[in-house]
Amino acid sequence: MAPLLGGETLQERSKGKDVRQSNIVAAKAVAAAIRTSLGPRGMDKLMQLPSGEVLISNDGATILSKMNVLHPAAKMLVECSQSQDIEAGDGTTSVVVLAGALLDACGGLLNKGIHPAMIASSFYKAAEACTSILKETAARQVELSDRESLVNAVQTCLSSKVVSQNSDLLAPIAVDSVLNVLGDNPAEATNVDLRDIRMVEQLGGTVDDTELVRGLVFDKGSTKTAGGPSQIENAKIALIQFCLSAPKTDMDNNVVVSDYAAMDRILRDERKYILNLCKKIKKSGANVVLIQKSILRDAYNELSLHFLAKMGILVVTDVERTDVEFVCRTLGCTPVPHVDSLSPEKLGTAEHVGDVVLPGSGHKVVKFVGVSNPGHTSTVLLRGSNDLVLAEANRSVHDAQCVVRSLVKQRYLIAGGGAAETEASLRLRELALETTGLDSHCFKAYADALEVIPYTLAENAGLKPIDIVTELRKAHAEGMVGAGIDVKKGRISDMYDMNVIQPLLVTTSAIKLATETVCMILKVDDLVVVM
Repeated sequence: MAPLLGGETLQERSKGKDVRQSNIVAAKAVAAAIRTSLGPRGMDKLMQLPSGEVLISNDGATILSKMNVLHPAAKMLVECSQSQDIEAGDGTTSVVVLAGALLDACGGLLNKGIHPAMIASSFYKAAEACTSILKETAARQVELSDRESLVNAVQTCLSSKVVSQNSDLLAPIAVDSVLNVLGDNPAEATNVDLRDIRMVEQLGGTVDDTELVRGLVFDKGSTKTAGGPSQIENAKIALIQFCLSAPKTDMDNNVVVSDYAAMDRILRDERKYILNLCKKIKKSGANVVLIQKSILRDAYNELSLHFLAKMGILVVTDVERTDVEFVCRTLGCTPVPHVDSLSPEKLGTAEHVGDVVLPGSGHKVVKFVGVSNPGHTSTVLLRGSNDLVLAEANRSVHDAQCVVRSLVKQRYLIAGGGAAETEASLRLRELALETTGLDSHCFKAYADALEVIPYTLAENAGLKPIDIVTELRKAHAEGMVGAGIDVKKGRISDMYDMNVIQPLLVTTSAIKLATETVCMILKVDDLVVVM
């Protein structure tokens, strides 16, 4: 180990330095890979998965989750993006770009001989300062009853997606689907479970045909034989988990029948058994039957469908086991495991159940409308011309719903377009001037790193980043808190006037998670490979 020189600069062993440098380079490479997809003018990434499937997306979390990252430090950035996706749902690219800029700042501070533990400690203080600055000076409170503000925030989120041209349609759908789930008094809600919103994808038509269904939709038509009903008014719905087919033995075995009389008797008994089941269903008052998918034996057969059709009962087959809970909460029914336990109080209700032919594809779906919906659920029927568009529309609507969820968690909105980061950077610089010691150096480096967001937004929009960021700093210094980059006109505008707004939680969560990840990478000074 080299002898310590005079003064207080850190002379650390070379291995720790090399490992830290390697970690910083690897993590910055990941940040550089998705930096171009930030903002409304960001580029999309085309990914070919090992299965040969092709995926188009510019959602940071999606891109990084599909990337085969080997370096452990780079993996930490991927996990950081996943954490942001869970916590806020939006800002998954920003968090990685910000982490990359902070690591760049760390490189400069380490070269000055500042100890990594000191840098980490100062960065934590800077992140705390930024979140409190944004909440006190830049954020505006919002109520969930103010639907227009919610739609504006969602449109800002959708502006950077592949389906941005459909944001006028998708934004209200995302807002309404979340508000439906909140129930009668949304003001008291503190969180939303997005599993209460079911996304049903149907190929055909365009994204403009997407709709919010206040009820339930199954992605296939009803199963019916000749003469079976396809529309039912004032439906009484039974969800059955038993099989409408002949019983089988538990073990695999064969029955050898030698004469026709015995064969006739078997068929007659089978017919009698199934007819008895169908009569019990009819007796309960059900006129719509949902049959759960079965693995062990046929959930239904032609004979049972024939009997049910004769009784005027509409049948929907192959209900997935995972969907049973959602269906029950939406329709207010109880799953019935055995025919003897089927009774009128276990039935759900709906004003109308019927097959609907979707425009543009000819596909049929079963729609349940006018349901009592005691569990407060929503269904979004997504349409798209191909699988790529459909998958990206699904991800985009999910991100949009996450934005509304962020506003339910923390009811503050701030300006988008790099305004929040520039404001935090400016206030942090002022704080650095008032602070003494190493904290002052680290605060200044942190403030410089925050400007990577407006810089990248300008760069991706084809503007001159240095000119734009300088102009943005000037506007904020003059007290224009909402000043941000208008990428459409290529100038600085007030983002609040243009309704470019986003939840406070998205930005504060990104700052905290990026800082945590960077500090964790900084504190690593050795790489131990365990074989």
